[in-house]
Amino acid sequence: MSTAVVIEAPGSHRLAPHTPREPGPGEALVAVHAVGICGSDREVYQGNRPEGYVRYPLTPGHEWSGTVRKVGPGVPASLTGRKVVGEGFRNCQVCDRCHAGETTLCTDGYEETGFTQPGAMAATLTLPARLLHALPDDADLTAAALLEPAACIAAAALKAGARPGERVAVVGTGTLGMFAVQFLKAISPAELLVVGTRNDREALSRRFGATGFRTRDQALPDDFDVVIETAGSASAARTAASLPRRGGRLVLTGIPAAGADGLDPTDLVVRQLEVHTVFGAPPDAWAHTVRVFGAGLLDPLPLVTHQLPLTEFSRAIDLVGAGDPTVGKVLLRP
Repeated sequence: MSTAVVIEAPGSHRLAPHTPREPGPGEALVAVHAVGICGSDREVYQGNRPEGYVRYPLTPGHEWSGTVRKVGPGVPASLTGRKVVGEGFRNCQVCDRCHAGETTLCTDGYEETGFTQPGAMAATLTLPARLLHALPDDADLTAAALLEPAACIAAAALKAGARPGERVAVVGTGTLGMFAVQFLKAISPAELLVVGTRNDREALSRRFGATGFRTRDQALPDDFDVVIETAGSASAARTAASLPRRGGRLVLTGIPAAGADGLDPTDLVVRQLEVHTVFGAPPDAWAHTVRVFGAGLLDPLPLVTHQLPLTEFSRAIDLVGAGDPTVGKVLLRP
């Protein structure tokens, strides 16, 4: 009998017997290869997720990869056997935002795999087949388990609209920051600066394409065309806002704690900054991510430091929240 992680309530979880759910019309059953853990999973476990953005009891897991084992009526049989990743937002497909491709803004309300719908911390996951993105046959499924956070950063990169020869910067050196470096490197910038809090991330940043690295306590330029913030703190957002030139573009992806001091609106207006934000990844960002990954322009594997069995969920949660600089991406293997 296979198992699944079930969070009964904040701070309480168990390993439960898992029976695959047969796919209904328009659905696919996926055998999960690997599932990543991020800060939002820790929020779910601790009970810090905002009301309306989690529903207990819950099997978590929104970052995953796997192989389609079975499809329901109305789904092409050719999808069976394909390696896949999948979008998390369960959008309605009929509201004006969905029709505009902005599925993360669906007006029918928030529903997402691993938060309000069963996630991938189980042997299998059954979900709407329309959310799946097929990977090349030779794709590394361990690396592909990181494509969900990559897709969120792809959304930021697409909004930033960086062009070849522009000067670009990334604030944050975690998983999202390293993906931002790779996406921006692919557009051939004139300069690519990474700003972090620890010097030990410089080597990895340069490996992924950074041309410069500074910590936030050092003197920083203020003339970049594009800046993407990935660190998730109010101070990181303020640092990011100080980097663009007048008329530059700023994209914020982190979610600081509620009530954090924000940006100075006077400064934003006087400098005429173009400010965007990202919450999740719409279909075009997913498609872009899978395309870039398939072309060999994304290298997620160096970000993975731990792979654990599903039975070690507690240890994985502790690792993610320990603040240990040697801990990168933690994967569970059902």
